[in-house]
Amino acid sequence: MGAPGDISSLLALKHLQIQNIRNLQHVRLVELQRVNVFFGRNGAGKTSILEAVHLLGMGRSFRGSSIRSLISHDAQSCTVYGEVSVGETTHETGSGPLVTLGVQRELSGEVQIKIAGKPARSIAQLVEQFPLQVISADSFDLLTGAPGGRRQYLDWGVFHVEHRFFGEWQRFQRCIKQRNNLLRRGKIDDQELSVWTRDLAAAGAAISEYRKAYFQLLTSRFKTIMRQLAPSLEDLDLRYRQGWDKSLTYAEALEHGVHSDIEQGYTHSGPQRADIRVLSDGHLAADTLSRGQQKLVVCGLKLAQGQLMAEMGRGKCTYLIDDLPSELDKQHGELVCGLLASMEAQVFITCVHRQDIISVWPSSSQIAMFHVEQGELEQEYPDFLKSGTKN
Repeated sequence: MGAPGDISSLLALKHLQIQNIRNLQHVRLVELQRVNVFFGRNGAGKTSILEAVHLLGMGRSFRGSSIRSLISHDAQSCTVYGEVSVGETTHETGSGPLVTLGVQRELSGEVQIKIAGKPARSIAQLVEQFPLQVISADSFDLLTGAPGGRRQYLDWGVFHVEHRFFGEWQRFQRCIKQRNNLLRRGKIDDQELSVWTRDLAAAGAAISEYRKAYFQLLTSRFKTIMRQLAPSLEDLDLRYRQGWDKSLTYAEALEHGVHSDIEQGYTHSGPQRADIRVLSDGHLAADTLSRGQQKLVVCGLKLAQGQLMAEMGRGKCTYLIDDLPSELDKQHGELVCGLLASMEAQVFITCVHRQDIISVWPSSSQIAMFHVEQGELEQEYPDFLKSGTKN
């Protein structure tokens, strides 16, 4: 472990360089801390900083916008570089080994990824090196949006704690693509369909078992966190729906549904139909909870994943929180920040006024303050940050 009180041992991202992301032409951050606050007026470029960090860990923006809008006007590409601490922390350095990550996105859509100076084979390698969680206005679609978003949420967690999952997921994607191609044909080769169905059943069953095991661990962490964030929501529950009749194996479900699959030209049942249900007193939380309560539930879901990942020895994930004060009132903001601080997670937060974060974070000595104005950043050092005490 790092020396006691050595904040560098708790960092994931040490340094960050950004080129041509929206209005951020050339930005270099070399004094990142556990908590990094970017404050300034709306449109100054605060959220673009979070987008750059997300690009470094996921190869894309979390805002879902086109690559053309992400790249600065008149530029042909955008680039982000960073040094990420990975592996076990050593006493000598106060941190784990450093790995350089680099991501470049072209207007054409082409992506170039380098890890430790070498081209990466897939985005999955990038995701594995630098786990990220986002809490923003769009995150609340996790409750109200389509099942696909909840599957992605679940699979993110399984990917980071179960090393066998990704291989089975890739296998499943290949099998269902081939099987659906066969189902869409006018004339089907029964033997070929049987081969792909058999392989699909094996991969799908494995994926579902990994998801179930993870989900059981996640549920207990989620409930514990929600008791701290919102004790009044004690009747919250999570349910996992695997995507087919639970009384059948996946192979049996595929066999029972083969005529319907052939008739309609695609595979109806399977992990691709899985979903998570968040229930409050037996009803869907999205239908019964207030907007403020939904925000807390989403925060609980995100925090539970980070906590579980750390407990299982898979490292700590970094949190990107866009405009925390607009999403949570001061009381609940303090609770969320307290949990993040206890998890020793590295955090990047945006707000309009720096006091919005100073007033809710439990230890101001851990905070780095960056004022953002028209795409330019300036680090600020208020007196209370130097002394480590709040006014």
